Amino acid sequence: MSLALATLLYEWRRYMAAVVALAFSGLLVLAFLGMFMGIGKAFTAQIDRARADVMILGPGATALFNGGPNGVPRRLIPLVYSHPEVLQVAPLDGSGGRFQNIVPDDGKTAPGAKPKGRKTEFVNATIIDAVPGFVTVPTDYTNSMIEALRRPYAIAVDQTALKRLGVKKGDKALYNGKTVYVTVVTTGYPNMMQATIVMSRDTLRMLGEADTGPRVGPLMVKISDPSRAEIVAAQLNAKADGKYRAWTRQELADANSNSLFKESFISIILFFALFMGAVIGMAITWQTLRGAIMANIKEFASLRALGVSMGSLRTIVMELSFWVGVAGILAAGVFTWLVARVALMFGLPMDFPPTMVIGIAIFLLVIAIVSGLLSLGILKKSQPADLLR
Repeated sequence: MSLALATLLYEWRRYMAAVVALAFSGLLVLAFLGMFMGIGKAFTAQIDRARADVMILGPGATALFNGGPNGVPRRLIPLVYSHPEVLQVAPLDGSGGRFQNIVPDDGKTAPGAKPKGRKTEFVNATIIDAVPGFVTVPTDYTNSMIEALRRPYAIAVDQTALKRLGVKKGDKALYNGKTVYVTVVTTGYPNMMQATIVMSRDTLRMLGEADTGPRVGPLMVKISDPSRAEIVAAQLNAKADGKYRAWTRQELADANSNSLFKESFISIILFFALFMGAVIGMAITWQTLRGAIMANIKEFASLRALGVSMGSLRTIVMELSFWVGVAGILAAGVFTWLVARVALMFGLPMDFPPTMVIGIAIFLLVIAIVSGLLSLGILKKSQPADLLR
């Protein structure tokens, strides 16, 4: 074990402030990153968990919610089906409208007044084809859930939207003035900004809101061998003739994540968090390392008296700052995990892209090393002659 690591383990209390400062600097950035990425994942959860291996978007698409104007032509469906490895093709359909819960009349409501407990919300409606294993059905939907949604006018509501919509499983409600039934309550599909209900394509058609025009939304494609998704997507693009663009599911998921950072307010918030984390982390880490080295200045003077060069002492300080950085990264990981668990309890999933997590870990390590560099000047006070005083 090196002298720097042994010093850190033996006198950990002296360096705890630096470790905690680095940990909370990392937590500040990771929390904002995880929150924004989690919100993005919440919007695309229905797509990310579907059985589609390839997605067909408009030719100018850069992400799921930027798929070019007016979707893609409906006539492309037979063209995509013509590929020998394609098993299923279905358009992503949806709608939106006014949702009202139904509150029993207790006889106390004045004529013309709004009943107590009545809630009205504008909701998004997304669809699945209520067939087990179909391309639009999320992988975590059970057969019983699919069977329940096969019932006419049946809908699913995520648990995070139940209180907001004022309903529970088994309740009736009004969607655009027509009665629907809450037959399924889902988990893991948080409604962050706007409530979303899920229904079958047949129910949407019975409500008179199915898209029957010449253009449809993105096409979801299921192929016989998911491991060949990249090859099939490339082959579909080769015969697209500029009419569409085929994406693998992972490719589209990455594009959706990257599109978040093109939003100016998200970039500004993350940059501010990164700046504040750097300033606070470096200031506290620098002062803590400086104070710890000053407290051990006689030990450093003893090493110099034994013939240890100033260069070697500087190496010890830099290695010490490195290990402080490693400890801070580990602590940041633990704190972030705890925060993510608490957020999940309140219905907010957080997502942490590995490349960005690695980048933030390097960022914390750089803060620690720079703090070590700023603390080297204190070694000038480690004069062997001071031991005789």
